[in-house]
Amino acid sequence: MEQFLSAEAEQLLPLLAAFDALATEGTVTGAAAAMGVPQSSLSRRLRTVESVLGVPLVQRVGRGIELTPQGREFHVRTRGLLRSLDETIGALSRDADPEEGLVRFGFPLSLSPLSVPGVLAAFHSRYPKIRLHVVQGYGEELVKQLRTGQLDLAIVIPASNEVPTSILGYQSIDCYVSKTHRLAGRTSVSLSELKDETFIANPRSYHLRRMIDMWCKDAGFVPNVPFEITEFDTIRALTAQGLGVALLPPPESDISGLVRIPLLSKCTRTVGLSAAIDEPTIPVRRLHHFLSTHSEALGGAIDAAP
Repeated sequence: MEQFLSAEAEQLLPLLAAFDALATEGTVTGAAAAMGVPQSSLSRRLRTVESVLGVPLVQRVGRGIELTPQGREFHVRTRGLLRSLDETIGALSRDADPEEGLVRFGFPLSLSPLSVPGVLAAFHSRYPKIRLHVVQGYGEELVKQLRTGQLDLAIVIPASNEVPTSILGYQSIDCYVSKTHRLAGRTSVSLSELKDETFIANPRSYHLRRMIDMWCKDAGFVPNVPFEITEFDTIRALTAQGLGVALLPPPESDISGLVRIPLLSKCTRTVGLSAAIDEPTIPVRRLHHFLSTHSEALGGAIDAAP
């Protein structure tokens, strides 16, 4: 197995701040005062650094000291690393701040960009200083970003078992047709009645498409899908134009020419609130609690668990 750090680096990391302070302040007295440690302690740390490296880093000049050529080169190479580390620690601390921290949040494309921003706006009103980084994506991509730490929290459809998840409810899938379609006046329809219809759906890589294929197979047929569209709004628009039927979650606003017909057989997908595997910060826990207790604000997109 490849060694992560050299033995010398492991020894030096806790001591580099002492050398950096000395190189910056120019005197042992000033460096010790800047670090808040006795001069003897700082001197011991410096000697340890020199011992590990095997080269002198400072030399006496009169009553003072100055860096040797090796010391100047070492300072040039390490000061940026220390500043970068300090900035990283500061950024992480700010992100975890209970009042002003950061939450990286995602939600799926099958949820309309209307209700989710509304819920986030309500959260912002309660916690105005917590920063939100929001992305919208496919369920599998959101789960991947949770697993890799790119996201802290996400609404995922269907609910995932790969990351910590609580169930918010379920997403109902209904039949949609144009207002001129032969079924437009129906109050309900069975899947078997759609076997001769032209379907407009997502590509097979999408979870909803796989579910549609399974539901139709259970009803005794394979759906005819000449139109494969990635965007739900485009599917709805094409359906409203009479190019086929679609099985979709409800839109959050009326679409001219589009008619919803409930399916006799209940077709649903679970809606989960998923979190990253890492221990959540207080801002993340606050958004998690807020979403868990305000899922009804997502409107028709999420119903209570059946």
